[in-house]
Amino acid sequence: MSILVNKQSKILVQGFTGTEGTFHATQMIEYGTQVVGGVTPGKGGTQHLDRPVFNTVADAVKATGADVSIIFVPPAFAADAIMEAAEAGIKLVVCITEGIPVQDMVKAKNFLLGKSTRVIGPNCPGVITAEECKVGIMPGFVFKKGKIGVVSKSGTLTYEAADQVAKAGLGVSTAVGIGGDPIIGTTTKEALEMFMNDPETEGVVMIGEIGGGMEAEAARWYKEHGTKPVVGFIAGQTAPPGRRMGHAGAIVGGADDTAAAKMKIMTECGINVVSSPADIGATMAKILKK
Repeated sequence: MSILVNKQSKILVQGFTGTEGTFHATQMIEYGTQVVGGVTPGKGGTQHLDRPVFNTVADAVKATGADVSIIFVPPAFAADAIMEAAEAGIKLVVCITEGIPVQDMVKAKNFLLGKSTRVIGPNCPGVITAEECKVGIMPGFVFKKGKIGVVSKSGTLTYEAADQVAKAGLGVSTAVGIGGDPIIGTTTKEALEMFMNDPETEGVVMIGEIGGGMEAEAARWYKEHGTKPVVGFIAGQTAPPGRRMGHAGAIVGGADDTAAAKMKIMTECGINVVSSPADIGATMAKILKK
């Protein structure tokens, strides 16, 4: 099963012929991902990486049947790219772009209301179903096929968690890097819910960070509806209040935004919280052996 993407997913690359799009599309193709084409306005009718290039997402969907899009478009145009993909009927949009203006994402998020399109990101590493399909910028070799889902705000900690569960002999079903911006498409709770409903996922690693309330929201949902073990980690335990750390959304604005507060809420809701990412794999292995 997995969630969001699999070997049947047909991927379209927006910003296909640019430097970033070219590099990461090449990596995705080498991983075995079914990249069916790309979009670069003005270059429609040409070929790139032995795939067709289209002027619009609508043209690309009509010609290829693409159902997933990945966006490597500059920040000023990325929100428009999200809305164009949704308008064309793309089911899953993975937006890698960092630095999209907040007001642009507000507009895009409002545009998506009532539509069936799900967005991952922006400012994220993407989604990978281990050894099947990579829609993003993560190093594919780290992800070994297995039964643990990963949802994370941090790209590098996504890779660390995948490596940990692989070394523990468990492997990854799907890993979702949701992004660290103040406004993102898919929340921690929504990803956690998808993993709870996936028959191939037996446990979930949930990685958060200071700022915002997504981890607390996910933990409270889990307390009422959780059916599988979750190991949690919060980055930024030594961060001073009021200072942004790395991600645009990683700023402590209130008492519940601190790492300590989030870890307390998660523990109270039945999540197995670790204080170091080095303990993620061993903790999950120990829980599943019980």
